[in-house]
Amino acid sequence: MVDTCLKPLKAGLIGAGIQASLTPAMHMQEGAAQGFAYDYELIDLNQRGLSPDSLPDLLTQAEQHGLSGLNITHPCKQLVIPYLDELSDEARALGAVNTVVLKGGRRYGHNTDWWGFAESFRRGLPGADLGAAVQIGAGGAGVATAYAILSLGLRSLAVFDLDQQRATYLAQALSALFPEATITAPGDLALAMRSAAGLIHATPTGMARYPGTPLPPELLSPRHWVAEIVYFPLETELLKTARQRGCRVLNGGGMAVFQAVGAFCLFTGREPDAGRMKQHFDSLTSGNHSSEVSQ
Repeated sequence: MVDTCLKPLKAGLIGAGIQASLTPAMHMQEGAAQGFAYDYELIDLNQRGLSPDSLPDLLTQAEQHGLSGLNITHPCKQLVIPYLDELSDEARALGAVNTVVLKGGRRYGHNTDWWGFAESFRRGLPGADLGAAVQIGAGGAGVATAYAILSLGLRSLAVFDLDQQRATYLAQALSALFPEATITAPGDLALAMRSAAGLIHATPTGMARYPGTPLPPELLSPRHWVAEIVYFPLETELLKTARQRGCRVLNGGGMAVFQAVGAFCLFTGREPDAGRMKQHFDSLTSGNHSSEVSQ
């Protein structure tokens, strides 16, 4: 039973085009399960006719309205950093923030995306070969997934992106953080896939607005594991094709859940029930939904 006598804890999500996000539902349902009132609002830049230039005002308004924290998604994960007082080690290393804790007049930036992917991978692909992998996508989500898989012990990572300069920059930045690993941005995807044990997909391809697969299906073979970040639909064209070709696969739902698990703990100071949040997510995704890649 929710204690309605207590002042509700309040949080929110800032981003563009986030009306279908499941993050509010996951947070509020877990709050209710733990017996406290929890209001979680969407601050959709598109709906409000705002641009990322409004971030300073939105952060100030959140503080004035007593919010405990904010999740941050596209296109603000990097842009929010100048307006924060402190960054966690991971957020600083990644150069991206998806969770801001507002406490004592200060703003603390965190990144739970990388941990969300790492935890999902650890649970969903146990025993996966971490000798070498290919990652497609070097944007905000790709930074988090690459950091995560290298933190899990991957020995060699080849990064690809439509923007070769972005892929090269990510490879160089990660090489400084993980000197024991070999991290490159080669140009030949087919060649890299022939020597890789797995594939991480970190672009919007596969969502309703961006149909298709991020690579030719013939590059996939049964020896590959395939990890996806898109979670609407949970069974993307990439995962469907990978299953048909005998690959072990991991959908994007786990990353979505565990980034929310991490943020819930930071906002509330309470340990969430990850299994319960996963069950709630599964119930929400059993119908037809559409959403952004991460939050």
